[in-house]
Amino acid sequence: MTISLNKARTIIRKTFEKGRELGLKPLSVVVLDAGGHVQAFEREDGASVGRFAIAHGKAYGSVMLGMAGTAQMARAEAQHYFMTAVNGLFDGQVVPVPGGVLLRDKKGAIVGAVGVTGDTSDNDALAAVAGIEAANLTPEV
Repeated sequence: MTISLNKARTIIRKTFEKGRELGLKPLSVVVLDAGGHVQAFEREDGASVGRFAIAHGKAYGSVMLGMAGTAQMARAEAQHYFMTAVNGLFDGQVVPVPGGVLLRDKKGAIVGAVGVTGDTSDNDALAAVAGIEAANLTPEV
């Protein structure tokens, strides 16, 4: 299964809604397919222009490693050398923090990842979960 544009747009819209509900700073959201390709991206008014790279790095690391941002951060803390090597392999594109969330279908297969940035990493992940669940997919934070 691949992530449809319709589902990607739902994820983004509902992530933004959750962010506004929680009073978060302006968010940027990227949705990647299982191959790490951008399916959709949006940046709320007021979000800094450099947020695409951060959102992409959170999602890209998740889908490429099959490991959500929270697990990546734990791995970076326990084995800094591993994440440094990974970032070298992926040209510095991996941002190993919460806010990178894997997308799983009903069978548990990875179908992509979402990267959210703009507030704290934990709040970014919280908003992402709301968007992913609204699209009837399972988030792995």
